[in-house]
Amino acid sequence: MVRPPKPKDFPAIHAVEAAAFGREDEALIVENVRAEGAALVELVAEEEGQIVGHILFSRMTCEPMKRIAGLAPVAVLPDAQGRGWGQALCRAGIDELRRMGAEAVVVLGHVDYYPRFGFSREAAKLIASPYAHLPAFMAMELVPGALAAPIKVDYPRSFGA
Repeated sequence: MVRPPKPKDFPAIHAVEAAAFGREDEALIVENVRAEGAALVELVAEEEGQIVGHILFSRMTCEPMKRIAGLAPVAVLPDAQGRGWGQALCRAGIDELRRMGAEAVVVLGHVDYYPRFGFSREAAKLIASPYAHLPAFMAMELVPGALAAPIKVDYPRSFGA
């Protein structure tokens, strides 16, 4: 089951993030983005009563102003990987962003994983970002033409970029 988290899930989310990445950096980013008020969509994957996955989409600051979200991080417990939880979280989160009226999503992620959802380097070509030079920086339009003109996007302060 994929659902929004409850405050009682926050310790389990921290554990999932830390286990998936082998460090606490991403778990702390999630907590700081929440505290900063920049969390836009947050979902968990629950299997047999256990939180096994988590995804966060953050509100980006944009110039000119647009409704753009940043996907990061997405994590699945190592022993639950390969069962489709990451895809389920990504698809559910992107669907929720569409319902909310978001215009586009950016991600700094695996170049072989995120294109299956519609992310591409091509869609990110007019985006100015501290990560824009990296091959793993990709974007996806949720509204046609949303990324047709140059735009500057900044991640929440919690990302430290």
